[in-house]
Amino acid sequence: MGEDEFVAGIEQLDQDIAGRLKRDRDGLVAAVVRQYDTGEVLMLAWMDDEALRRTLTTGRATYWSRSRGEYWVKGDTSGHIQHVKAVALDCDGDALLLSVDQVGPACHTGTRSCFTDELPVTVDVPAATR
Repeated sequence: MGEDEFVAGIEQLDQDIAGRLKRDRDGLVAAVVRQYDTGEVLMLAWMDDEALRRTLTTGRATYWSRSRGEYWVKGDTSGHIQHVKAVALDCDGDALLLSVDQVGPACHTGTRSCFTDELPVTVDVPAATR
């Protein structure tokens, strides 16, 4: 690796990848996480360049906690590890899709997915189309 890939001894995210990201005002990109073999959506988290770099180089999902203001590796505390199988960038560059092999529940509440509270969908269908 070249000298430009190190800042104070810390590797940086590949510049080609970093250049494609469209971050929010806090420097974050949404990361949608799904089970790699079923497509089940597990959670939504946030990543900055360093979290993405760590994820790509370790194979363990690493996120930025907006509430705690720190990095966290999924499963380091709970044991519910996410082994990263693939990472895709969406067409606009403002979201990532992580395909993972989830060990145990993904949600901090103990459920497999964070998306368990379904909302009622009511669609008004015009009488002429019924």
